[in-house]
Amino acid sequence: MKRLKLAVLGSGRGSNFQAILKNIQQGKLDARVQIVISNNSKAGILEIARENGIPAMHLSHRQFETPDAFDEKLIAVLKEHDVNLIVLAGYMKLLSPKIIQAYRNRILNIHPALLPAFGGEGMYGLHVHEAVLECGCKVSGVTVHIVDEKYDHGPPVIQKCVPVHDQDTPETLAQRVLKVEHQVFSEALQLFAEDRVSIKGRRVFIQ
Repeated sequence: MKRLKLAVLGSGRGSNFQAILKNIQQGKLDARVQIVISNNSKAGILEIARENGIPAMHLSHRQFETPDAFDEKLIAVLKEHDVNLIVLAGYMKLLSPKIIQAYRNRILNIHPALLPAFGGEGMYGLHVHEAVLECGCKVSGVTVHIVDEKYDHGPPVIQKCVPVHDQDTPETLAQRVLKVEHQVFSEALQLFAEDRVSIKGRRVFIQ
């Protein structure tokens, strides 16, 4: 793959995007953020983009009469900005099969658990960490994975464990997991930047 030209999609405060941007600025990640897109007009991720001179766009299904119209607009925006890889950084919407097909194996998501455990619809934010603690798990972690047509279903690129402490609350576990998220998302992207990733079916191979 040529130099990574990223579109970052997010719905919230944008801490993972901020970490990615910092790694780019420090020369640890060979990529450029072409555009940031959010379905939430007040999302912090848009403000971070604007503060750093990166094009920022509010794009929501509510702005369009049909899902197809939204998909067509999103694809047009991605092509206009010459995007070759999509990063989902806290994006709370399921991408349609049309978007997945247009960017097959070029969409990455990060999840605050060791998939396939604690993934799927409704498993986001503190809900994940609450479920981990309720199950009595001794280990949680982070997964960066390829995005397919189902929530949290595509094959993992990187997984890293995070220990669960006896005194943990969902909030304290979330804080430790987030620190690891900020590290491994850029690591996974750099593997793509170095063209070290090959995907065969549901298996990802790192050279």
